[in-house]
Amino acid sequence: MKISVSYNEVESQETISVVTAKYLGNYTMQIEFNDGTEKFVDFEPFLTKSLHPSIQKYLDTSVFEAVTIIDGNLNWNDYDMIFPVWDLYNGAV
Repeated sequence: MKISVSYNEVESQETISVVTAKYLGNYTMQIEFNDGTEKFVDFEPFLTKSLHPSIQKYLDTSVFEAVTIIDGNLNWNDYDMIFPVWDLYNGAV
């Protein structure tokens, strides 16, 4: 048996990027993407499970809050901690 698929339509592939990020407390951020989607992402499970000292330092909320947006990505301390935008878009890290 042979299965073939014909792609007659070209799908638009817009690059998803972070536009804004607001720290809400308890390691949760409200993130807005360039397509208008907003997600609430809880970083606490990731931060508390990590045993690496370079990640554990972000349990200090003053360090965690110091996130910037660079080229559509959430960025902590010059790429010390960064997540795939698609994971953020799906609301999970």
